[in-house]
Amino acid sequence: MVPQWMIEKKRDGGALSADEIRAFVAGYTAGTIPDYQMAALAMAIFFRGMTPDETAALTDAMMRSGDTLSFAGWPRPTADKHSTGGIGDKISLVLGPLAASAGLAVPMISGRGLGLTGGTLDKLEAIPGFNTRLSPDAFRAALSRAGCAIIGQTDRLAPADRKLYALRDVTGTVPSIPLITASILSKKLAEGAVSLVLDVKCGRGAFMRTPEQARALADSLLRVGRALGRTMAALITDMEQPLGRTAGNALEVREAVEVLRGGGPADIRSLTLALTARMCLLAGVATDAAAAERDLAAHLDDGRALAAFRDMVAAQGGDIRVADDPGAVLPTAAVMESLSASADGWVAGVDAEIIGRVVLQLGAGRRRSDDVIDPAAGVDRLVQCGDRVRRGDTLMRLQAATPDLIAAVRDAARGAVRLADAPVTRPPLILETLL
Repeated sequence: MVPQWMIEKKRDGGALSADEIRAFVAGYTAGTIPDYQMAALAMAIFFRGMTPDETAALTDAMMRSGDTLSFAGWPRPTADKHSTGGIGDKISLVLGPLAASAGLAVPMISGRGLGLTGGTLDKLEAIPGFNTRLSPDAFRAALSRAGCAIIGQTDRLAPADRKLYALRDVTGTVPSIPLITASILSKKLAEGAVSLVLDVKCGRGAFMRTPEQARALADSLLRVGRALGRTMAALITDMEQPLGRTAGNALEVREAVEVLRGGGPADIRSLTLALTARMCLLAGVATDAAAAERDLAAHLDDGRALAAFRDMVAAQGGDIRVADDPGAVLPTAAVMESLSASADGWVAGVDAEIIGRVVLQLGAGRRRSDDVIDPAAGVDRLVQCGDRVRRGDTLMRLQAATPDLIAAVRDAARGAVRLADAPVTRPPLILETLL
C-alpha cells in the first residue's frame, strides 16, 4: 500500500476500498504514515466526500484501531445516547441514571468541553472525588453496580480518532460529514453498547446550524451505525436557545439533580424522557414511546432515577451527598451578579451562541484543550423563551472568580435576551425523529 496513491485516488474522486482504508488507518495509528499524508487524505475527503460504504469502513477501522469493549452475555441490554453538543446540555447526567433505573445498562464514554459547548466529563468532575478515568475492569464494575457509568476516552480507545481529531482541528477539515461520522461512531461503538440514540442539534448554539445540515449528519450516522450492526435512532433538536436555566459545570450538576428529584426545567425533563424512551424501545424493554415516557417520568418523580445517580456517583468515587444536598459539596463562585430586565415584556428568545461565549469567558470553558476550567463559573437563573418578566426581574445571574470577568461579559450577556411586547410561544424542542 502506497499512501500517496490512495490520496491521489480520493483527490480525483475515486472510492477507496475497505482494505485500503484499513491499511491507511493502521499505518497512521502506528506512526508509519505521517501527519502530513493523513492531513492530505482528510482534505481530499473534505472536498470529495465518501460513499456510505467508505464511511462505514473508515468508522470500523478507527473503532478497531485500539481496544473495544463487549458486553455480550450482560444481564441487562446495553444502550447509550450521543449528543452533538450544545449550551446547557446536561441531559446525560439525568439520562444515564434514568435509563439504568428502567433496566438498561448504559456504558457511556463522553468528552470534555472545547469551544462553546460544555463537556459531560467536566460537569461530573465538579463533584468532589468523581473519577472519569476508570480502567476497563473498573468501568465494568461501576456499570455492574449502578447500571450506568460515564468515563472519558482512554488512550487505547479509538486511538486513530484521537490523532485524527487533533489533526482535523488545525487543518480546516472538521466540517466533513464522513469524518464527523467516523469520529463520533468509532468511539461510541468501541464502548460496546448495542443500541444508540443520537441527539443531533441544530441552531446558533450547535455545530450544525440548520435542520438540513443536522438531518444530513443524522442520516449518515444512522446508516453507518446500522451497517456496523447497531440498532439506531436519532432526534433532531433545537439549539437556538440554551437547554435549561444554567450553563456551567457545577451549576449544571445542580440542575440535573433537580430534574432527578422530579423538578427542574421542563425542557430538560421532556427531552431526557424522549431520548430515554427511545433507548428503551431500541433495547426492547419498552414497546410504546408514550407509555415508556410515562413510566420514566414516574422514575424521576418517585426517586428511582435519583437512587441510580447516587449509585453511579458512589461507584465512581464521588461524594454521594451531591444527590441530596448539592450545595454542600459543589464549588461556589466567589462573585455573583444578577442582570435585571429594563422593561416589562415576554422573553422572545435567548441566544445560545452568546450565552456560550459568555460562559466561556467567565471561566467555565476552554479556548484550548489544555486550559484549566473554573467548575463554579457560569450562568444560572436564566430566563427562557415565553417567560413573562417585569422591570427589575432577573434575566440571569453571572458567576465567576473575579469581578473583572463579569464586567467583561455583562453587556454581551444582557444582549443575549430579546424581549417582546406580546406573549411568545417557545418553538418545539424536538424538530424531527428519524427511525
